[in-house]
Amino acid sequence: MKSDIELLDSHGKRRDGRDLEELRPIKIDAGVLHRADGSCYLEWGGNKVIVAVYGPREAVPRHTQNPLRAVVNARYNMAAFSVEERKKPGPDRRSREISKVISEALDKVILTEQFPRAAIDVNIEILDAEAGTRCAGLTAAAVALADAGIPMTDIPVACAAGKIADHIVLDLGKEEDNYGQADLPVAIAPRTDEILLLQMDGHLTLEEFNHAFDLAIRGCHKVAQLQKKALLDKYEKLLEVE
Repeated sequence: MKSDIELLDSHGKRRDGRDLEELRPIKIDAGVLHRADGSCYLEWGGNKVIVAVYGPREAVPRHTQNPLRAVVNARYNMAAFSVEERKKPGPDRRSREISKVISEALDKVILTEQFPRAAIDVNIEILDAEAGTRCAGLTAAAVALADAGIPMTDIPVACAAGKIADHIVLDLGKEEDNYGQADLPVAIAPRTDEILLLQMDGHLTLEEFNHAFDLAIRGCHKVAQLQKKALLDKYEKLLEVE
């Protein structure tokens, strides 16, 4: 989308004052819901996300069961009040697509073979949406799964890079997402850098793609440290109470 909005100033700073390779502020809290098996609240820039995990439990109806492994059901939903103009409640094409790709990404790290005929439900609610909600939702879902004690080979994490004003940048904000030239969300298993999700909107040259991809991976590793800290903080608080 073309616009007269200036996304970079004469000093190379972005509209919110960030450098090209700087993340928006991120806050992650684990175990915020008492009735869920695992949960997470995440703020990432202007995004506010809450995730509740239930399971593993018997999959119903029974025709949805897999006799060899658990089924991972991620449900991404944007609240009607999450955007400036009230959104029509209920799933739309975009939310169904994001639910599918997040389910597939989580399925790659969860040890589903340990829970035949079971379902693991991951409810992702976007309370306030800015840009990068699929990365924020997946990152919060991973913390909620770990909080639920779901066995995984790794704690997945996601981050995006993109192109604005002919520059590759990390973690696009709202105006950058709306008026930039490309967006590249990436999710990985950080211990091995296995790619769990990779999508691209817009156009990048091969050199630009490689730069943006490397930047997104580095962003993922920074966010992964915050995920671990959130989980450690929760259990340190529990030990203090005991």
